[in-house]
Amino acid sequence: MAIKDWDEEDRPREKLLQRGAGALTDAELLAIFLRTGTPGKSAVDLARDLLADFGSLKALLDADQARFCQANGLGSAKYAQLQAVLEMAKRHFQEILQRGNALTSPDITRAYLSAQLRGYSYEVFACLFLDNQHRVIQFEELFRGTIDGASVYPREIAKRALHHNAAAIIFAHNHPSGIAEPSQADQHITDKLKQALALFDIRVLDHFIIGDGLPYSFAEHGLL
Repeated sequence: MAIKDWDEEDRPREKLLQRGAGALTDAELLAIFLRTGTPGKSAVDLARDLLADFGSLKALLDADQARFCQANGLGSAKYAQLQAVLEMAKRHFQEILQRGNALTSPDITRAYLSAQLRGYSYEVFACLFLDNQHRVIQFEELFRGTIDGASVYPREIAKRALHHNAAAIIFAHNHPSGIAEPSQADQHITDKLKQALALFDIRVLDHFIIGDGLPYSFAEHGLL
C-alpha cells in the first residue's frame, strides 16, 4: 500500500508535523529524507531495507560515497543531499555553542560533540574550553589516532587551556567501534588530565565518549 493510502496519523510526514520528529522511528525519518520508494516498495519499506542493509542509521549516515551509492534507491544526488543535511546540522550546533555562549543544556552539549566527532573511522580526542561562567571559548580536536586509540598528552592540553585562559574544560573522544563505554585507559587518562589541570585551577566538568546512541558522560556516572 502506498503511503498516501495510509491513515493520516501513520504517515511519517504528518506524524512528524503532529507529534514532532522525536516520535518517528529511524525508518520513518529516513523515509521522509528519501521522499519516494522503489517499484513495489513504499519509502518506509525502502528505508527499512536500507537500515537492515547498513546495519544501523549511523552506519548509513557514516557511509562513504561508494558504499552509499551501491545501495538500492540511493545515488550520488541523495549522497550530496545527505552530506548537506549533516553539514547544516553541524553548523547549527556550532552556532548554538559559538564563542561567548554559556552551556545551559547537557543535551545540546551532547548533540554538539556528537555532530563534531561522529563519522571518524579513527579515534579523535577533543576539548571544549570554557571560561569561569561556563561560556564557550573554543572547541579543538587535539589528538588523532588509529581505530584502536589516540595518544593524549596532558602537557599539550594544559598548554592549550592556558593559551585560551580557560577556567574549565570538557573532554570528548569517539569510539569508532560504536560502543560508548569507557575503557580502563579512558578512565586512567581522565584521572591523569584532571590531576594535571588542577595544578592550574582548571576544572574538568565532564568527559564524553561518542559512539552509537547516547554519548557516555563520565560526570553522570560518577567517574569524575
